Amino acid sequence: QVQLVESGGGLVQAGGSLRLSCAASGRTFSRYTMTWFRQAPGKDREFVAGIRWSDGNIYYADSVKGRFTISRDNAKSTVYLQMNSLKPEDTAVYYCAAKYTGSLSVAESSYNYWGQGTQVTVSS
Repeated sequence: QVQLVESGGGLVQAGGSLRLSCAASGRTFSRYTMTWFRQAPGKDREFVAGIRWSDGNIYYADSVKGRFTISRDNAKSTVYLQMNSLKPEDTAVYYCAAKYTGSLSVAESSYNYWGQGTQVTVSS
């Protein structure tokens, strides 16, 4: 079992930056594959970025590639999402999701543990 708590969301103008954090507690953090998903009102939840537990392999959605960076600090049991060059289309609730070991997947059903979400709003 692991508990996830996101923070760092807020309101930012287009072109600005935010850094989201996901703090984990419970089972050994280093053995969890960690991901970020987002969901805009009326839309399905979509994969944003993920980092694999074993070797740190990273995968990004095409929509954020080159703008967002996922990283993890196992000593702090925290995963980050650095978001640069933000666009109004990035407006959504951002969720941290995890699973114990295993491979990266873009399917939300693959992940057993979820945070409460943090709101990101990008104004034009």
